[in-house]
Amino acid sequence: MKTLLTLLILSVVTASASAVEPEWNQFRGGRGDGSSRANGIPTTWSETKNVAWKTAIWGKAWSSPVVWKNRIWVTTATADGRRLAVMCLDKTTGKILHDQTVFRPVKPQYGDPFNSYASSTAWVEEGRVYIHFGSLGTACLDTETYKVLWKRNDLPCNHFRGAASSVSIHGNQMFLPFDGSDVQYVVALDKRTGKTLWRTDRNVDFGGLGGAHRKAFCTARVITHNGRTQVIIPAALATMSYDPATGEELWRVMHGGANTACPALFHKGLLFFNSGDVTNRLMAVRPDGRGDVTKTHVKWSTMRGVPSRPSVVRSGDAIYMVNNDGIASCVDTATGRTRWARRLTGKYCASPILVGERVFCFEEEKGLCHVFAADPNRYRKLATNTLDASFMASPAVTDGLLILRTKTHLYGIAE
Repeated sequence: MKTLLTLLILSVVTASASAVEPEWNQFRGGRGDGSSRANGIPTTWSETKNVAWKTAIWGKAWSSPVVWKNRIWVTTATADGRRLAVMCLDKTTGKILHDQTVFRPVKPQYGDPFNSYASSTAWVEEGRVYIHFGSLGTACLDTETYKVLWKRNDLPCNHFRGAASSVSIHGNQMFLPFDGSDVQYVVALDKRTGKTLWRTDRNVDFGGLGGAHRKAFCTARVITHNGRTQVIIPAALATMSYDPATGEELWRVMHGGANTACPALFHKGLLFFNSGDVTNRLMAVRPDGRGDVTKTHVKWSTMRGVPSRPSVVRSGDAIYMVNNDGIASCVDTATGRTRWARRLTGKYCASPILVGERVFCFEEEKGLCHVFAADPNRYRKLATNTLDASFMASPAVTDGLLILRTKTHLYGIAE
């Protein structure tokens, strides 16, 4: 009887440990796919309902908040790009604990008014936060002392319309793509020192096309499939897979398009990624090839309702997405068939998130958030919520708290 009781206790402890929700410590959350199983997240709110706190954030910045334990980290910048900073807030109260300028570029590159100089999302872990502003600077800070441990501002790239690729880390390696109008390459840094471990050029034939046709804003995604670990990074015209240890290109899919922004999803042995604007394709690809696998490893491709800016989310065997022009749709992961589509209001840049079985998506022009059910059979509206300012940044989630960044404020939304 005692042995049975011990086994029952161990099973409960094990189940509880396995159910622990990862910290939302990076762009698209701890799983890297925009999903969360956090508890206590409300479906409805307004300026006067379910707002635990509201904190003004200076500057112009579209980066997402990231969370580690009781602290929230965001980057921000002046509109002219001459001051690039990181801020730390108390998760419970929204109080600003620290506000530190890390880079002061003398001559920032041109930044399109639609973008910001702080659109790249940070990565935070125990003791360290890593911030990135494209070629203007990358740095690592101690999360307790706020001391800058290392910084780099010698990675060249003409971002043309500004940078937006976020930090991606696997083990001790940090992966950063630089897809500009002049150069296109991927670099791996040692996250402990900032030292360059390898750099690999993209080597895409653009056929004489320049400027925006060479641009991408994507974030690396690390996967392991059949024992092979890969770094997947979509770019203009093609998506590539790299060996994280050496930077060797493993395979590529040619799909056209540019200004690619959505990181890849991985589910049941398939990668799902977007081609960016112009072609606007969502593709399902087997990641076990070598070389150019465009004709052999693409399972399906669809152009119906596909976004070029907001990322997509998955629940079960269905992908949910909201495109730039406000069309929400559900796609079958096995076939690419559209199960349903519905026009919402407004335009979208921020990426939707999946909390349990609810999809939250945020308008670019108004402070509206549409919430609908992750139902593969039909569109089911759950709520439409309004705040004072509009959304460019994707949100973060932690138990009991939905963290929203509008153009002016950071909100803690809680029941």
